Amino acid sequence: MPNPTISLIERRVSANRFDPHHTLTNAEIEELVRLATRAPTAYNLQNWRFIAVRKPGAKARLRKLAFDQAKVSDAAVTFIICGERPDDATLPSRLRPFVEAGHMPEAMALRWQDATRAQYADPQAARDEAIRSATLGAATLIYAAEALGLATGPMVGFDADGVVREFGLAPGETPVMLLAVGRAASGNWPQKPRRPLSEVLQLS
Repeated sequence: MPNPTISLIERRVSANRFDPHHTLTNAEIEELVRLATRAPTAYNLQNWRFIAVRKPGAKARLRKLAFDQAKVSDAAVTFIICGERPDDATLPSRLRPFVEAGHMPEAMALRWQDATRAQYADPQAARDEAIRSATLGAATLIYAAEALGLATGPMVGFDADGVVREFGLAPGETPVMLLAVGRAASGNWPQKPRRPLSEVLQLS
């Protein structure tokens, strides 16, 4: 019997056509984001935010900033996937339940906070980590949506500065990608060919 997780990975496509009449409830959107936040982050920073754009007016504003890509407004929801620059001050609260459950000594949590402060003092390193975390969250959301029978269309073609202004992103937040989620309409391409392993895999 085929492994369902492997089947999901192999069948996923990047959709451009969505059913504009399909909607998602708040609970369904919350479940998608709950699953997305199971993705890994360095030091358990969880330095991401997901803005669910689903009202017609907000979709129209975002579509304009995304060079008029129809999937922004046709999909049930388009997420703005934001990465946050690592902030060591947030770490104690994010690790506290883990420490209180006895999985991690408190002294180790304090060392992680010190390491976070030192590692991301460089602005470029901090921005790189924000992008990594947001990308991992987006990828997990993509596969969560696929598992729930939904199509997804990731986008990097958008005016990032405009999104920051129009949607009130906080200082230190970077809009890493847009992700349309909804019911696929007819006319989407199948998954495009992948490069052979000989070109992308090195065994050392």
